[in-house]
Parts: sequence; structure tokens; C-alpha cells
Amino acid sequence: MNPAAPAVPAGAREWVTPAILAQLRTDPWFSHLPPEFEAALLSIAMQRRLQHGEHLFFRGDPPDGLYAILDGTLRISGVTEAGKEAILSLVEAPAWFGEISLFDRLPRTHNAVAEGAVRVLHVPQADLSAFLEREPAFWRELGVLMALRIRLTFISMEDMALLPSETRLARRLVWLVEGSTQTAGPGPWVVPISQTQLGMMLSLSRQTTNQVLSSLQAQGLVRIAYGRIEVLDRVRLMDAAGLSATERQILAQLQAAGVRSAGLSAGGGASA
Repeated sequence: MNPAAPAVPAGAREWVTPAILAQLRTDPWFSHLPPEFEAALLSIAMQRRLQHGEHLFFRGDPPDGLYAILDGTLRISGVTEAGKEAILSLVEAPAWFGEISLFDRLPRTHNAVAEGAVRVLHVPQADLSAFLEREPAFWRELGVLMALRIRLTFISMEDMALLPSETRLARRLVWLVEGSTQTAGPGPWVVPISQTQLGMMLSLSRQTTNQVLSSLQAQGLVRIAYGRIEVLDRVRLMDAAGLSATERQILAQLQAAGVRSAGLSAGGGASA
């Protein structure tokens, strides 16, 4: 075993390897859990694999526990009766989500569907609830997870209400690129999202999305490619987004943990 690899807690499921544990600990929430709660989660967690287009759950499904992404990307969205979809977020490893239904025990608020092959860690609701009945002090840790989601949701709501489309789009790109370990290292930094998906996340038409991206491309900040957006200048993009000191502090905390947190990118829907 690599001497730098973390020791897997006693009682963890056999599939929880040091590599999986190391990945999970790059999440800012999981990395700060008390060892007892971390061990409890890993002792009752299960793996689940999804194929492209397969739903993890639908809006209205009964709550079934807490999830973390191990591989791949989940699209969190809502769909109207007419079939129009609004994408709230794209959730990547090692983001955790699903905590809302642990608190209120109400049905799922949105759909979660696989974008390509996906592997998730699933902590079943019944087992987790039984543990929390015995150890109620650990409810606070789940409250911290939901608090971060709420904070980012408020940022998104303010953006939608007050900012023009150009600034909103630049800000969303900042949250996506700065919170992803896919974008670690030298640039360009690739955000694996299409123009259509980005527009749906921001309630912008494809034409408006293309116009804004073309303007950012002309300024040398991004490069538009098929199915992805390449960020060429992270510093100038952040300046264009006009992030506040508080928002920069949140980003710094996410980056310090090395998190891939597109699911936490100011949109909030990943908690479902």
C-alpha cells in the first residue's frame, strides 16, 4: 500500500479502498467530518452504477438517503408537464447531495439523471436514520452540508434577480471552473458543459448564451468548443464576474479542499 494513502476506517465496506477514501476527503464537507461519523457513513454505504440517461431518482420519489458521486456526472433538473427542462446543476465527484429529504422526509424535489456512466455512493435512509437516533449530535454535520447549499442558492437567486445575462454567465463559469479538480493544473481549463446546458442553468436562450460566450471569447477569456467551454484566463474571468469578497472567500475554502463541486456551484439544486 502507498504509505501516503489514508487508512480506511475499521468496519467500512470492502469496496471502500484508500483511493476512494482519499477522493471523498477532497470534498470540503466530508473532509471535516468527525472520524466517528465518517466511519459510520462508510460502514453502511453501498455502491450503485448508472448508465447514460438512467435516473438515480425522479421528482416526487420517496426519500432514500444520502449520496456522493464517485465517478461521472449527474444532471439535477426539473421538467414541466410540457417537457421543458431547467437544469439546476451538474454534480461531479466527490460532491454529496440528498440531505434535504433526511430532514423533512418529503419526496425528492428534482430529477437526477446520469450524464454518461456514473458510480455513486449511497447511504440508505433507514440505516442513516437509525444511526442518528443513537447519535443525534451528528445531525449538526448534515446541517452544515445543507447550510452551504442554502448559502450558494441565495447567491444564485440574487444573481437571477439583479444581474444582466453577461455577468450571470461569467459568474456561473467561475463557479464551475474554480470548484472543479478537472480544472487543476495549467490551462486551458475545460468545463465539460454544452452551450445549451449552460443556457438552461441560467434560463437564457441559446442565442443569448452564444452571444455572451462569443463576447467572452473575443476578449480572450474563453474558447468555445463542441460540448465544452475552455477557460483561457481564470483571473480575468473572475474579474468579469464581479465576485464579492465573501464569494471569493467561499471559493477559496472550496479550492483549499480540492473539491470538484459543480454540484455546489451557485445553483443549489444538488441537495434534491
